[in-house]
Amino acid sequence: MANERLRSAMLTNGITVDAMATHIGVDPKTVERWITQDRAPYRRHRLAVAAFVREDEAYLWPNGLPDGQRQDAADAEVLKVYPHRSYVPSDLWLQLFGRAEREIGVLVHAGVFLAENPRWPQLLRLKASSGVRARILLGDPSSPEIQRRGEEEEIGEGVAYKVREVMKLYRPLYSVPGIEFRKHRSTLHNSLYRSDDEWLVNTQVYGVSAPMAPVLHLRRVAGAELVSTYQQSFEKVWSEAVPIEGSS
Repeated sequence: MANERLRSAMLTNGITVDAMATHIGVDPKTVERWITQDRAPYRRHRLAVAAFVREDEAYLWPNGLPDGQRQDAADAEVLKVYPHRSYVPSDLWLQLFGRAEREIGVLVHAGVFLAENPRWPQLLRLKASSGVRARILLGDPSSPEIQRRGEEEEIGEGVAYKVREVMKLYRPLYSVPGIEFRKHRSTLHNSLYRSDDEWLVNTQVYGVSAPMAPVLHLRRVAGAELVSTYQQSFEKVWSEAVPIEGSS
């Protein structure tokens, strides 16, 4: 059986069999076998290939990692666990985004604490001007998901009101190239904050407001699947969301 994931990743990045063989330091026939016979390379080669095509090792070879290695990699991705969002150092949020060189992503209902920080829009503008792509997902205030969240937190229309106020705060950024805003109608299981391969995940707990829920500080590790799972979730919500009125 062929490894279509590896073949597709090489095609997407314009990498030929010969180029891959030269980069890894193996014979082109070896690379051909990795593709056409789905043979898993040695560990050092898997890591080098994954880095070259900019994909996760576990994605390219889902059955090629021993259970022990998967667990070790998953553990390595967790930098810190905070019992409540309010315990996260206040400077960490902007420090996280300040390290971004490729991608900034935010998936929230409102994320009031971030939107109200006057340094946040300044940072977004600065990063966008340097070529970093910023994608902000806010809840659709008219959606039943937002209404239900308000009921769960026993604040009625409070969540919808917060979202509308945050949309107003972001309005000056709607026309800034490189910053994209969409509204979603997904059930928000976690609030996600991404800076390249580093993430803060504010978990959602029924009946508990976001500031009191735990936060995971994660960083991608080759061969692990924790960060990639949250990234897949973000991309799915983004693909189903629609641009906010007035944003580019």
